[in-house]
Amino acid sequence: MRRILSVLAVVWLVIGVIAGAQRGYYGNSNASCAKFGDIVATVLAGPLNYSGVNPKVHCQVPQPSS
Repeated sequence: MRRILSVLAVVWLVIGVIAGAQRGYYGNSNASCAKFGDIVATVLAGPLNYSGVNPKVHCQVPQPSS
């Protein structure tokens, strides 16, 4: 049973990685908190991406004081 769950978890994450690639998340070099969050949320959402889920993360990194 544990092996089946492990295989299902890997397949779930692979589908999420494919969805992220189709959305073009990996080709852009502008790294930001929101971009990283979008990638993680998309991978974790897995097959749900193909049912209309489009996870987005909004975050702000504190700017250094001047």
